[in-house]
Amino acid sequence: MWSPTEEEKYGVVICSFRGAVPQGLVLELGETVQILEKCEGWYRGVSIKKPNVKGIFPANYIHLKKAIVSNRGQYETVVPLEDSVVTEVTATLQEWAVLWKQLYVKHKVDLFYKLRHVMNELIDLRRQLLSGHLTQDQVREVKRHLTVRLDWGNEHLGLDLVPRKDFEVVDSDQISVSDLYKMHLSSRHSVQQSTSQVDTIRQRHGEACRMPVPHHFFLSLKSFTYNTIGEDTDVFFSLYDVREGKQISERFMVRLNKNGGPRNPEKIDRMCALFTDLSSKDMKRDLYIVAHVIRIGRMLLNDSKKGPPHLHYRRPYGCAVLSIMDVLQSISEIKEEKDFVLKVYTCNNENEWCQIHENIIRKSSTKYTAPSSNYGLIISLQLLRGDMEQVRRENPMIFNRGVSVTRKLGFPDVIMPGDIRNDLYLTLEKGDFERGGKSVQKNIEVTMYVLYADGEILKDCISLGSGEPSRSAYHSFVLYHNNSPRWGEIIKLPIPIDRFRGSHLRFEFRHCSTKDKGEKKLFGFAFTPLMRDDGTTLSDDIHELYVYKCDENSTFNNHALYLGLPCCKEDYNGCPNIPSSLIFQRSTKETFSVSTQLSSTKLTQNVDLLALLKWKAYPDRVMDILGRLRHVSGEEIVKFLQDILDTLFVVLDDNTEKYGLLVFQSLVFIINLLRDSKYFHFRPVMDTYIQKHFAGALAYKELIRCLKWYMDRSAELVRQDHIQEAMRALEYLFKFIVQSRILYSRATCGMEEEQFRSSIQELFQSIRFVLSLDSRSSETLIFTQAALLNSFPAIFDELLQMFTVQEVAEFVRGTLGSMPSTVHIGQSMDVVKLQSIARTVDSRLFSFSESRRILLPVVLHHIHLHLRQQKELLICSGILSSIFSIIKTSSLEGDVVEEVEMMVESLLDVLLQTLLTIMSKSQSQEAGEYVSCLLSLLRQMSDTHFQHLLDNFQSKDELKEFLLKIFCVFRNLMKMSVFPRDWMVMRLLTSNIIVTTVQYLSSALHKNFTETDFDFKVWNSYFSLAVLFINQPSLQLENATPAKRKKIQDKYGDMRVMMAYELFSMWQNLGEHKIHFIPGMIGPFLGVTLVPQPEVRNIMIPIFHDMMDWEQRKNGNFKQVEAELIDKLDSLVSEGKGDENYRELFSLLLLEKIEQETWRETGISFVTSVTRLMERLLDYRDCMKGDETENKKIGCTVNLMNFYKSEINKEEMYIRYIHKLCDMHLQAENYTEAAFTLLLYCELLQWEDRPLREFLHYPSQSEWQRKEGLCRKIIHYFNKGKSWEFGIPLCRELAIQYESLYDYQSLSWIRKMEATYYDNIMEQQRLEPEFFRVGFYGRKFPFFLRNKEYVCRGHDYERLEAFQQRMLSEFPQAIAMQHPNHPDDSILQCDAQYLQIYAVTPIPDNIDVLQMDRVPDRIKSFYRVNNIRKFRYDRPFHKGPKDKENEFKSLWIERTTLTLTHSLPGISRWFEVERRELVEVSPLENAIQVVENKNQELRTLISQYQHKQMHGNINLLSMCLNGVIDAAVNGGIARYQEAFFDKDYITKHPGDAEKITQLKELMQEQVHVLGVGLAVHEKFVHPEMRPLHKKLIDQFQMMRSSLYHELPGLDKLSPACSGSSTPRSNVLVSHGPMSPESIKLVHRHSPLNLLGSVRHSSSSLSSHTSSETGNLVILTDSSMGETAEDMYHMQASPSTSSLSSTHSAPSQMINSAPSSARGSPSLPDKYRHSREMMMLLPAHRDRPSSAMYPAAIMENGQPPNFQRALMQQMIGPCKPCSDPNLSVAEKAVPAAPSSWSLDSGTREALPFLSAHVGSILAPPVPPRSLPHGHYSLHFDAFHHQLSDAPPALPARTLRKSPLHPIPASPTSPQSGLDGSNSTLSGSASSGVSSLSESNFGHSSEPPPRTDTMDSVPSQAWNTDEDLETPYLPVRYSLSEPDVLESLKSQPCRSHSAPSGVIPQDTMDPPALPPKPYHSRLPNLENEEGMIIEDDDKHRPLHRKASQPVSGGKEEQARVAWEHGISEQ
Repeated sequence: MWSPTEEEKYGVVICSFRGAVPQGLVLELGETVQILEKCEGWYRGVSIKKPNVKGIFPANYIHLKKAIVSNRGQYETVVPLEDSVVTEVTATLQEWAVLWKQLYVKHKVDLFYKLRHVMNELIDLRRQLLSGHLTQDQVREVKRHLTVRLDWGNEHLGLDLVPRKDFEVVDSDQISVSDLYKMHLSSRHSVQQSTSQVDTIRQRHGEACRMPVPHHFFLSLKSFTYNTIGEDTDVFFSLYDVREGKQISERFMVRLNKNGGPRNPEKIDRMCALFTDLSSKDMKRDLYIVAHVIRIGRMLLNDSKKGPPHLHYRRPYGCAVLSIMDVLQSISEIKEEKDFVLKVYTCNNENEWCQIHENIIRKSSTKYTAPSSNYGLIISLQLLRGDMEQVRRENPMIFNRGVSVTRKLGFPDVIMPGDIRNDLYLTLEKGDFERGGKSVQKNIEVTMYVLYADGEILKDCISLGSGEPSRSAYHSFVLYHNNSPRWGEIIKLPIPIDRFRGSHLRFEFRHCSTKDKGEKKLFGFAFTPLMRDDGTTLSDDIHELYVYKCDENSTFNNHALYLGLPCCKEDYNGCPNIPSSLIFQRSTKETFSVSTQLSSTKLTQNVDLLALLKWKAYPDRVMDILGRLRHVSGEEIVKFLQDILDTLFVVLDDNTEKYGLLVFQSLVFIINLLRDSKYFHFRPVMDTYIQKHFAGALAYKELIRCLKWYMDRSAELVRQDHIQEAMRALEYLFKFIVQSRILYSRATCGMEEEQFRSSIQELFQSIRFVLSLDSRSSETLIFTQAALLNSFPAIFDELLQMFTVQEVAEFVRGTLGSMPSTVHIGQSMDVVKLQSIARTVDSRLFSFSESRRILLPVVLHHIHLHLRQQKELLICSGILSSIFSIIKTSSLEGDVVEEVEMMVESLLDVLLQTLLTIMSKSQSQEAGEYVSCLLSLLRQMSDTHFQHLLDNFQSKDELKEFLLKIFCVFRNLMKMSVFPRDWMVMRLLTSNIIVTTVQYLSSALHKNFTETDFDFKVWNSYFSLAVLFINQPSLQLENATPAKRKKIQDKYGDMRVMMAYELFSMWQNLGEHKIHFIPGMIGPFLGVTLVPQPEVRNIMIPIFHDMMDWEQRKNGNFKQVEAELIDKLDSLVSEGKGDENYRELFSLLLLEKIEQETWRETGISFVTSVTRLMERLLDYRDCMKGDETENKKIGCTVNLMNFYKSEINKEEMYIRYIHKLCDMHLQAENYTEAAFTLLLYCELLQWEDRPLREFLHYPSQSEWQRKEGLCRKIIHYFNKGKSWEFGIPLCRELAIQYESLYDYQSLSWIRKMEATYYDNIMEQQRLEPEFFRVGFYGRKFPFFLRNKEYVCRGHDYERLEAFQQRMLSEFPQAIAMQHPNHPDDSILQCDAQYLQIYAVTPIPDNIDVLQMDRVPDRIKSFYRVNNIRKFRYDRPFHKGPKDKENEFKSLWIERTTLTLTHSLPGISRWFEVERRELVEVSPLENAIQVVENKNQELRTLISQYQHKQMHGNINLLSMCLNGVIDAAVNGGIARYQEAFFDKDYITKHPGDAEKITQLKELMQEQVHVLGVGLAVHEKFVHPEMRPLHKKLIDQFQMMRSSLYHELPGLDKLSPACSGSSTPRSNVLVSHGPMSPESIKLVHRHSPLNLLGSVRHSSSSLSSHTSSETGNLVILTDSSMGETAEDMYHMQASPSTSSLSSTHSAPSQMINSAPSSARGSPSLPDKYRHSREMMMLLPAHRDRPSSAMYPAAIMENGQPPNFQRALMQQMIGPCKPCSDPNLSVAEKAVPAAPSSWSLDSGTREALPFLSAHVGSILAPPVPPRSLPHGHYSLHFDAFHHQLSDAPPALPARTLRKSPLHPIPASPTSPQSGLDGSNSTLSGSASSGVSSLSESNFGHSSEPPPRTDTMDSVPSQAWNTDEDLETPYLPVRYSLSEPDVLESLKSQPCRSHSAPSGVIPQDTMDPPALPPKPYHSRLPNLENEEGMIIEDDDKHRPLHRKASQPVSGGKEEQARVAWEHGISEQ
């Protein structure tokens, strides 16, 4: 049974619980839980993290903690009963943990490790705090450390600052805003600076007095290393000041034995001293630690003869020094001891012993000797700070070691009361003694005793140094043979105070003989009393004492015998009549000097002080003695303070009249003395004296009288120093007055009360009088008033002892009121006046509400005056802060309504004014102070206060002014960020106060300014404020952590919602005045609705309907709302506001409202278009802010731009996005696209002089200037994008303008530019880009891509694979579709991303240019790939039954044509497909196109040779002829004949008669062309090539005869007329039909590869579709196993044949061939014939197919045809290349041999080729898996098989000028199986690309790309430089992808490019070059590359890289020839 818990309410999870039971609550280790119920070992409750989820958990998983439960029951709250700091640490650590991990992810390693360290420290400190074993001081220290670390972490993690007081987090509700502000200010610094020092003593009025912090040195002697003295030693340490040349401390003495250890074994590890009381000033002095080493032993260390061994003398040995300046830095930083080694130097001359330390410091190295070894004293030092009590408390270990406290000589800076001291320091200075008739000087030892008056020697009154006990006698050290010794040894004489008077010192001088007996002989003495006769002590000075003779027998028993003698010169002068017959004779030539220094709190050396204390002895001198008191030193006075004060009051009582004023002055002097910081600590002594010892009951009368007398005279006197001093002493004077009156009152039972009261009142009148004087004329008076004001607040507490609070308050009010209220009395006086008021406010008096009611008006009055004039703002703010602080505290206890009322009346307005002024100057410090004051005041105001405030305004204008001010201040508060970002507590409190205030004021606004008195300004101000408020960053709770959000909501709720309700209700209150805020408030309100708070959105969105409605009523439409909404939406969304939910809510709410309206249709269309705009804007924003690719960003921008133009017609926005798009293109280096984009803006402008305003980066200028600038920029971009044809029309347009203005300079420039562009077109290479069709399917795509298809213009060298890879990396979530079929609905509607990509072929619009014979190929190539709007891809398929014998009968082509919305290139690299058309091409049409294409190619090539355009090398022609004739003979055209000239076919297809005729004509034409070609070939053929020519003639005859019976009359045709047939526009010639099996062997650009727009590919070596192939494919038998149809199924892609891909073999394959096969020069002669044959093979211009049709080719793993194999081996294998259009399944088929082609050669391709044919190349096909041993087949064998097996495909050659390809595929103008593969070729196949490589049996490595130089044979391309070849070195076309890089190192020939084939629909050719941008929107750039010549029909484009520049002559010759032909 579950029962509610009583005690178990709060606990911590000590083991994670997975919640694997019904209703189990998942808990993590360390979470806190609130327990509600319990049941048999289980609890039910909630986690504090997720308070809404209740559940059960095991009781033993929870550690219970004590807690306070409030509001028991269902809604109870539980607060843990632990230290608040512990709770805070726990919460903070949990919050940090999350952020800490993020630091790691973001690679902020440094902070990561630092934070980890701090977190560990916090955990450790928290543990200590929880242990409960700490003392109070330790708890305080631990809390300090905790809070410092918490604040550090919060600051570095960007979390909020936590305001604290005494380490506890403050509750903002309990303190005033001003105090909260101050806590925020000090929070970060105070925690770091707070030390555990005892709180400094505070003055009564609460101001802390600063006490200097004393420093102490702790010194410990560790050891005396390498001590080689062998005798006992005394070491004396002291502090020495170099500058003053004196010791400043006592000595610390250590006695060591001869081994260097302490003589007293108890002292081991206890040889330590504390040098105390060093002031900050001392620490800056040049101090040294000096150690003197005195040995105790023989006279001479190394001479045992000198003196008997039993006699020990103190002898100087050595000295060591250490500079404190040098080590101070290092010992200040650490808190423990640090060791130092002090070298001990010995003195060279004993006479200079007293200066040895100075010599060492000065480095006078001649005066001392350094130790031989590293020998010296090892000491450790530590610096301690604070008074002795604190040092003892913090370092108990030091004091446990028995440390010797070593004091300063003299008093420290601060003399602590109760510090009783009576030390006389005596320094033995020097002596001068007679030799006494001896030959050598004496060894003198001085012995000193302290004797009392009765002659008794005082015991233990001599101390050689701290650390050793005192002794009764002192023996000086002995200097050897020195009659004038200098000792400089300091001895301390701690003589008891009672024995001091009458004591004297006696010094005895002995000579220490070193002879045998070695006795010490007394020869003289000196003495000095310690006190003079007048009672003063021996003065601090050097005393030269008389030396009296004596001997060993002299007796000192009767000390009176010598005490009567003079001891020194002064003494002698004092008593001249001394009898000479005394026992002791003075030795006049001998002297002895000592110096003394007294440090005593009891004895004085001051005569005047002594006279005062004994005043009764000199009654007639009292006046003089009192006058001389001020000349006594302060130290003496404070030492005898009580005695002096007693004396003064006794004197006063003795004769008030006579001594009153003097005693008053003396008292003032002493009081002011205690104001000095040095004696500040004696104030408590004074206080104690007044409370306990003062007895002057009558003194008050005289003190009041004197004080009043001084004040009354202040108006007259010029010098007022003494008056000012009296004013400064006011506090203590009043203490004496009040205490005296109390004593009198006690003694007399309250007599004379009235007189006392009236005298005090009179005194106050005098005070008021002084303050009311006009001090402007007198500077001295100002100082008097200032002194009075400074002291005045200090007397309140004294007065409160005698008077009631009200009375004192009245006194004070009168006094403060008497001050001049004008502010101009002088700045210094203003400050003093305000400081006095400030201290009044801080005093205890002000804390009483009775006194506040009296004092507040006068205080506020003065502050009001200063604020009005903006003077002393900081002081005023301080006073106000104090007032608010007091009022806040009082408000918690009692009623403060009246006081707040006063403050509102006096301050509110002026505070607002002040803030506006400060904010305009942006003084942040002052702004913060005043903001906190204003907020404090507003927070204290209640309903009644606001009511009174608003009622008190006289007029509406006043109210309006007030509202405008306060709204303005609030707005500035939010705009300016007065409080830093991390002051969250302060910011939230501010917001809370603002929203509360606004709620009070909004009613006044509504009441006063709505109806007739509507005021736009106030309302606008109000709305702006509300909008700013809701948008404040600090209120956006969505960005806060869950814990912080909960905390804020618990305390304040969501203030945005409160303000939104307020705003909405005010809007509704506006009524008809709403129209004033349309469209002005649309933007701001839109900003509010975009705040991600559903409630705010629900409240605010309907306002837009309201606005539309009001504008509709007024104007009949809502155009303004529409325009503004769209404008603002753009900027707001781009700032990051808004989301998908907002879009839906916006649409939903407004459509719902609009439904009921009459204007619903326009409304709905508007809302719909705004919603659609939002979709686009959100997409745009997501693209821009994410790491999105250029494509996405550009696509998004184009989409948005078009929307602005076409749908909502916002020209300005449209232009803005034009420029954004242009910038993106420039960044991506899409210069052509950038130009087209700018062109859009240019077209909006006219050539007019209309002035245009400044816009974006354009200055204000005329429209003409702007358009001119734009044109120039566009031309520049077209130039950079190598799209000169697009730039030329613009050049012309500019030229027309310049000509019309006669601006010939510019005209010349633009014409030259145009000319340069023409040159560039002819000379520079340009790449032809690939085009790819991309479908984006699925709902996960951005809106602008979703379920659409695009065609994209690829980058330079980009193949299909690369493009697909790029698209998949741009859309990493997308799945690549492996088939080209249109997707179904399930894919379109799914929540995923599908990409469908395949290559497409461009269909040029400008066919006329391409058909012109005379137009160079470079020009044509541009038109083939630019201005393209239509693209297509082909898919072969069988229709009807398939003929096994000849499958071409049923092989159709499905051709899809895609029409784009805009031409490419244009403003984007891709455009959407607007329309798709599907047509089917019949087998016959296909055949026609293929044959026609080949005829065209042949004709062009022949014409070039006829007209000498091709010089020298006939190889291209040989290959081309061989390809056509060979293929025709072996079944090429024959298959067409079989298929289409068959009677069955003709009868079945009667409609095809015309087409069959056409095909026949084309075949006939081909024969004619071949005839002409052979004639030309005979003319130019090389003698060595005659056998080839003969073979060609023979085969030609065979071909003619084979066609003869089909085409009667063929043989009648003469070859001479073969060129005369007119070129046809769209009919392409083909050869004989092919079997489907043979198709499998056809490679990518085989003649099967049919029509396609032919161009240089930017991505592959064979840049042409099959229609331009340069040779016939030799087809295999139809007996091969796999049918063509199977083949089609095998490849899903429409690009089944992929006819144009070059596949090069991997390097292993190349190298695996024997050297002979690889073309080693040593190939035997018997292969010569076959070698020649190879060279003359037809120029097959296309690539071998990839491993696409594997099974068909394999015969037991061998290629079916060995001839083919042989050719491959002989010429060398090619590398395979993956076919990107293959599906994965197909690629998995292993080891498929390629179809045959000599398309690309190897690096080692037959060097001997060059020898015969210059630089031609016949690249071979790779053998797939050919066994070794077939290399030596003879050409005869090869030749023999030609008749019955298909011969090898012809090799492709390099040549200079175009050669007409001979298409051999009957299937399609594009390709036998499909379009060529655009990835690998320039033609665009439609294949769906798959990303895997083809699986090649021979290659273990991935096949290399064919678009690199690898697929180009290297050696074969290198022509011998000295060969007389007509070829110029030709660069490879830049349209081949990575070829350029390789070419840099290898001069290469290139293929000329085959020509493009024309689509059926011809168009009129536009003027050259066209204006591409007039007819359509965007045009795409042509990528870098060359322009390739092309005459489409007559001279198809060939695969070549560049033409020789000297092409002009060739051109003319060719034109002439063609002209002749046409005439014939």
